[in-house]
Order: sequence, then C-alpha cells, then structure tokens
Amino acid sequence: MTQDKVVPPVVTPPDTPRGVVEAFLAALEARDLPGASAFLAPEAWMVFPGGNKFRTLEALVDWSKTRYRSVGKTIERIDEMPVDRQGITTIYCYGTLAGEGLDGRPFSGIRFIDRFEIDDAGQIVDQQVWNDLGEARR
Repeated sequence: MTQDKVVPPVVTPPDTPRGVVEAFLAALEARDLPGASAFLAPEAWMVFPGGNKFRTLEALVDWSKTRYRSVGKTIERIDEMPVDRQGITTIYCYGTLAGEGLDGRPFSGIRFIDRFEIDDAGQIVDQQVWNDLGEARR
C-alpha cells in the first residue's frame, strides 16, 4: 500500500481571484475571522449544505459548532473561470475535509467543492459549499 503524497498548496498573490480564495480559506481555517472577513464584500452570501445561508463568519462558526469540533481542508485543485460581463470571476475549489465530529470520532476523505464569485474589487460576493459530510455522519 502506498501513502498519498501531500503536496503543499500553491500560494498565489492575494490580489488575484485565486489568491483571494486561497488567503480567505487559510485565514478561515486558522480561525482568523477578522482576516478572513477582509476578503468578503459587505453584501456577500455564504451558502452551506442544507441551504444554510450566512452573512457573517461569526454566524458560520456558530453553526459549524453544531456539526463538528474541528475541520480542515486539503485542496486538491482550483479552477478559475474567465471574467464575466459583470466583472465577476468564478473560482471552483475541490478537495477533501478531515476533522473531528461532535462525538470525538475523527473523519477524513470527505469530498467538498466550494464555488466562489470574486468581484472586480477583489472581494468574495458569493460562496456556495457542497460536501459529503452529512452522508459520512449517517
């Protein structure tokens, strides 16, 4: 059996749409909410599995406390779409989640896709999150 090789993420300058996403996710995982919030436009929406919608990271963190004790992302791929007519760049981020459930049991290998819309000012205006965490918890 071979062990998967962990590849360090490519760090892109944060003044690019991809760099915004990478910096936002790194700050969020470190629970640097002020740092992560700096990447969100005032009108930003974050939509998580089950149709859970958030305007602030504090509300997102409060909700996440009902789902797991800790979680981290391993990013496997980031795709950047061309800028649209409204100046929005769409970024898709793919990978897996690992962490600890509320019952203390570890989990890993949970697939996720995050879809971000970055405006022409370099801020996140929309984040849509899909993952298999709910399926894994059954």
